[in-house]
Amino acid sequence: MDIKIPEVGESILEALVANWLKEDGAAVAKDDIICELETDKVNVELTAEASGRLHIVVPEGKTVPVGTLIATIEEGDVSQEQETVVQTPPPQKTAPEAETTSPPASEISGDQQSSQPPVNPAARQNAQERGINLEEISGSGRAGRILLDDVLAHEKTPTPGVKAESTKPVTAEAETAADGRPVTRQAMTPIRQRIAERLLQARQQTAMLTTFNEADMSWIKKIRSQHQEHFIEKHGIKLGLMSFFIKASIVALKEFPAVNARIDGTDIVYHHYYDIGIAVGTDRGLVVPVLRDADQMTFAEIEQRIADLAVKANARKLTLAELEGGTFTITNGGVYGSLLSTPIINPPQCGVLGMHSIQDRPVARNGEIIIRPIMNLALSYDHRLIDGREAVGFLKLIKEYIEDPSELFLEL
Repeated sequence: MDIKIPEVGESILEALVANWLKEDGAAVAKDDIICELETDKVNVELTAEASGRLHIVVPEGKTVPVGTLIATIEEGDVSQEQETVVQTPPPQKTAPEAETTSPPASEISGDQQSSQPPVNPAARQNAQERGINLEEISGSGRAGRILLDDVLAHEKTPTPGVKAESTKPVTAEAETAADGRPVTRQAMTPIRQRIAERLLQARQQTAMLTTFNEADMSWIKKIRSQHQEHFIEKHGIKLGLMSFFIKASIVALKEFPAVNARIDGTDIVYHHYYDIGIAVGTDRGLVVPVLRDADQMTFAEIEQRIADLAVKANARKLTLAELEGGTFTITNGGVYGSLLSTPIINPPQCGVLGMHSIQDRPVARNGEIIIRPIMNLALSYDHRLIDGREAVGFLKLIKEYIEDPSELFLEL
């Protein structure tokens, strides 16, 4: 049986053989994941369509066209051989959807009772999907409860019998610079090439301009402090900053529809829906998965969806549908310590909001100097479509709702 690079999408012409999960000559069973491919837009897992012995033709690190033969499977019964090599972990119970506490003590052993803290259902399900042992996680919730955030922050445990992910560089070669000192030349991965193309396209094909403002984060810090515990107990995930900015952005987008629009030739296309792209940093570069119909989502749904997309992004499991079609983007450079930046537009969108680190700063209030937690905000926009007045008004409206959003966030 031949294994070839599949057709993933009309615009994808080649793929990088990123990782073989099985060794050359290894026995594989039908539906085993055997290879990870990386394209300029999305990663793809290849599964064995029959049981047999794997023979690798194209090694890791090579980029080849769609349709290229990369391996073959010598079909045959290998079930007995696999049983002697692969140890399957015992099945774990799946918590009911409505469960909010750990299993009753009568259902677990004495050792488990003493070592297993309470686990939120969403955290338990995510840990099972990622192969994570909950006993290795320290819970950050009340009484040591394990939250979804704790699972997401925990490194994935290798699956028994499966080759660990390769960390070797792609087509890296040692060279000597003109002055004789050593350098290393490494080929860009397809996704990094795509990122470079998109950034250059944004610079060359848009009239990008950036306007700045700052927001007093006192109200949000207070509301998160007062309601965080209840929010976690109810939803199993922390109330972050991003959901506030998404909510505020949607109100501003409705007030200034040009920021949610795009240019198509000589036409302006106004979107009457709000698909918000959220920039997520991964070890392979920045990706921007999209929250569809974000205006119809609650705070908890936004936080949960962002967490799910972040997990998929870092596990290289985002689909094309999850990466395409956003109408506006938000990026948070503050998680890396950035105080101020000019985010780059993600074409064909016409606007991107940049969040930054929160710093305590002296500000004037009613004639007095006081200390307040301040965040710099940046809006980059396409000046061909959006005037300065609209851009400034848009960012000012976000600032107002972040500083005093009482009528906007009543669902809390």
